[in-house]
Amino acid sequence: MDRIELEAQKRDLLGKKVRFLRRKGLTPVSLYGHGVESTSLQIETPALKKALAQAGMTSLVYLKVDSGKRPHMTIVRGIQRDPVKGELLHVDFYQVRMDKKLKIEVPLVLTGKAPAVKEQGGILVQEMNRVEVECLPANMCHSIELDISNLVNLDQALHVKDLQVGEGITIVANPEKVVAKIARLRIEVEAVAAAAPEAEAEAEAEAEAEEEEGKAEEKAPAEAEKKPPASGKKPAA
Repeated sequence: MDRIELEAQKRDLLGKKVRFLRRKGLTPVSLYGHGVESTSLQIETPALKKALAQAGMTSLVYLKVDSGKRPHMTIVRGIQRDPVKGELLHVDFYQVRMDKKLKIEVPLVLTGKAPAVKEQGGILVQEMNRVEVECLPANMCHSIELDISNLVNLDQALHVKDLQVGEGITIVANPEKVVAKIARLRIEVEAVAAAAPEAEAEAEAEAEAEEEEGKAEEKAPAEAEKKPPASGKKPAA
């Protein structure tokens, strides 16, 4: 990835007054972190949008303040947007130390095609979209790819331990956590679930019938013993 650079200027407008900046095509931002005092800045919105599209929150951004000779080595730590229009409201830049590890969440990208989807009618379900890693700023990766072409059976899954990362990067998440899996069609699951109560009801009905039949057989001899002889006469003594 090409080096991402941005130019910012210090700003005096704070609080609710920053809306005047946005009308001029400027976005308020803040700079804080290692070896720098928290500073209020402003950046031209088009340039900022372009940089965010490239860097996301997982790449270094070389931030120059007031045309300074030495840029600040930063990463994006927070993005605020208008909940209705989606326009940028504010961005936080965090200055890093190149010799100090940091934790970031990296997007997960599935590559390839899962044979179980086409051949067995399964559904590909991605359980995780991001994973937390620890690394030096120079080793940060923009995303982590996972090949799903080995998913050939229903209910098969790929886990965090199956992720391949570059040297110097440590995955913090639980290695047994599922990243992607092949699920069965819901209609198939519902059919099985619906069949279970019916089978259970049939078994119960059959058991009740057998029980009633057993009671009837026990009752028949008893009634035969109580019934008087057909002649109506007492048996001879």
